[in-house]
Amino acid sequence: MAPQFAPLKNDLILRTARGEKVERAPMWVMRQAGRYLPEYHEAKGTHDFFECCRSPEIASTLTLQPIERFAGLIDAAIIFSDILVIPQAMGMEVVMVDKKGPHFPTPLKSPDDGQYQKIMERKVDVAESLDYVYKAITLTRQKLDGRVPLIGFCGAPWTLLSYMIEGGGSKMFIQVKTWVFKYSDESKALLQKIAELCVEYLALQVQAGAQMVQVFDSWAGELSPTSFKSFSLPYLKYIADHLPSRLQELGLGRVPMTVFAKGAWYALEDLCDTNYDVIGLDWLHDPAQAYKIARAKGKTVQGNADPGVLYGSRESITSVVKEMVAGFGGGKQGWIANLGHGITPLVKPDDLRFYFEELHKYTTP
Repeated sequence: MAPQFAPLKNDLILRTARGEKVERAPMWVMRQAGRYLPEYHEAKGTHDFFECCRSPEIASTLTLQPIERFAGLIDAAIIFSDILVIPQAMGMEVVMVDKKGPHFPTPLKSPDDGQYQKIMERKVDVAESLDYVYKAITLTRQKLDGRVPLIGFCGAPWTLLSYMIEGGGSKMFIQVKTWVFKYSDESKALLQKIAELCVEYLALQVQAGAQMVQVFDSWAGELSPTSFKSFSLPYLKYIADHLPSRLQELGLGRVPMTVFAKGAWYALEDLCDTNYDVIGLDWLHDPAQAYKIARAKGKTVQGNADPGVLYGSRESITSVVKEMVAGFGGGKQGWIANLGHGITPLVKPDDLRFYFEELHKYTTP
């Protein structure tokens, strides 16, 4: 039986994502539940990162921290989790190394290394293996009590493939580039498998209570325009094309879908031709130009302040907010205010509060 939740009191972001005219721009920021908050470290305690993800109680507590700290300023929660839970469900070990980030002790070496074949043949049950995510979503929806919508998410196939082959973050992406240019067919087969898992994973997040979903292609900008059309775009499209029908099979309604292809500024028009409702923008985009392109194709945009501005003066923050408000149509239609990437760990929460307050000031009639 589907879980029951309180009626939604603030649906501003959902209306904006659907392209409706709104009273002001909705706002949230990527990684808003995270290390920049003192209360995050208190709630996390001695648990490692993935232990927090696997504990519905801790994950829901962390998800709600920015909603409570910035009450009345913020219009969405995003579940505390990680994009790398899908590779974990596929049988790969991932550990979070302090001050370094995610690490795969045994990354994919080549299609002949034995591990590739095992991953391709493995029947992955994301319902069972990622059950903790769905439990965290349901618990968070109950704790939210209708205050704001809850966003679910996954990593995009290209970005997940990059991590699985590189073994972590990378500056040059030598290993994954070797794969896509030397083992193109094998790479595409794995990208397709990941895309299919993403569809099921997102559908089950919606079933658990997510009211909107986002696909994070964090490493999209490492691909040339031609390579993006071969190794990223088809799999992003697959997710957007198949998620609504999978939701229908589960007896669920369609939810707004966002794609965020960081660094792929050249692909804006191609992304606007997909079935995503919202196109996430990083800070490489000029707000007015991107808004014009997206609105001509009926899309809502999300973004796009440089997260680094939050280390600057109050005047700098105000200036960036004003530029966005002017470029994104004043916040009355087709714009979800966000940063151009996740908030970084050394930001002072009061500076983020000021950013939200300025957005309210300049988008509220």
